[in-house]
Amino acid sequence: MSDSLKSALEEELAEAISLSAEESDAGVRIDSFIAARCDVSRSAVAKLIEREKVLVNGKAVQKNYKLRGGETLEVEIPLPEDSTAEPEDIPLDVVYEDEDIIVVNKPKGMVVHPAPGNPSGTLVNALLYHCKGSLSGVGGVVRPGIVHRIDKDTAGLIVSAKNDSSHLFLSEEIKEHKVSRIYYAIVLGNFKEDEGTVDAPIGRHPVDRKRMAVIRDPSKGAKRAVTHFSVVERFGRFSFVRCELETGRTHQIRVHMSSIGHPLMGDTVYGGGGTDFERQNKKYINGQCLFAAELWLTHPVTREKMQFKAELPFDMSLLLEKLRGELR
Repeated sequence: MSDSLKSALEEELAEAISLSAEESDAGVRIDSFIAARCDVSRSAVAKLIEREKVLVNGKAVQKNYKLRGGETLEVEIPLPEDSTAEPEDIPLDVVYEDEDIIVVNKPKGMVVHPAPGNPSGTLVNALLYHCKGSLSGVGGVVRPGIVHRIDKDTAGLIVSAKNDSSHLFLSEEIKEHKVSRIYYAIVLGNFKEDEGTVDAPIGRHPVDRKRMAVIRDPSKGAKRAVTHFSVVERFGRFSFVRCELETGRTHQIRVHMSSIGHPLMGDTVYGGGGTDFERQNKKYINGQCLFAAELWLTHPVTREKMQFKAELPFDMSLLLEKLRGELR
């Protein structure tokens, strides 16, 4: 496994935590400060510092670093391995399956893997039952088989690996931008252009750590993010767009579309949800109007080029019909 891929997989299995040092913290050793705030041992913090999983104002430091007060700390803490995901008999919309991979059309509202607040009822729980435990172990006991993720309130196609070699192959393919993930979204506003590209780095929001944001300052730890988009249909106040990911950052399409003035319909986190149309059709809008419709990949064993497509979910199709009706 390459060092860069190993680093990417470790990142997937870690929780990013942001801490702020107050003026009163001046003089406190960084390992003591983090240990107290994150409820972990100083020795564990020391290992994280050695592996450069702790950044102060975007830069790695030594474990004997003493706070000056006013710094922003980013800490990547590995997810606990003692809570094993359990198999659950949850129906799955299986699009394709063989001995190496399984492609599922995930419904809106389903979380991909167990996490604090969502210990069960996830895609992982359903896959463990369906695949009878035959999933790759690269993701650990909490995320077996999970090669990539989509948000809880985003429906659509997701591929999982049934063995480690398939997991590593697909992860490398994603890292090298050889897997095409195509989404469709209903966004606010009209576009002057028919197509375009948003190339803007994404990182944790500086204030609200549950959100992501376009971060231009390279010292803040943001990572390059690229989304290609094209307009499929125009409705004046709204647009139906096709988005293809070149990279795969958390909330990437939602953040990028919002950053260019076109937040997704229903996405109250990034600027949607406030129009009259959205309020009038609230019963059909549950989170962002975004669907992972197409997945193009190379099979990890046969090396066959494979394309998977799924039909738009009922709620998005209905909203499009309503928008078309307004133009008639």
